[in-house]
Amino acid sequence: MFRLALRFFGLFCAVCTVAFWLLSGPDTGWSKTSRAILKTDEITGLEYPVMEKRFIPGVDFLGTGLLGSALLVGLSFLPTKKKP
Repeated sequence: MFRLALRFFGLFCAVCTVAFWLLSGPDTGWSKTSRAILKTDEITGLEYPVMEKRFIPGVDFLGTGLLGSALLVGLSFLPTKKKP
């Protein structure tokens, strides 16, 4: 029963990781904690960058989440001690 729970939780973590990565704006680079947004000055009409604090998960976030999920599923295949 414990093995089944580990496999289910590993699959659940993998699905949640991929869903979070896709829904929060996937980035194929490293994770970022801020991004630049171009704003236009009202008087001169010139554009200038403004830094916005926002977490954008990258492939490192995706890889770590999937590696952790694979570790959980892999632990479920380890042999257990048999009770006499």
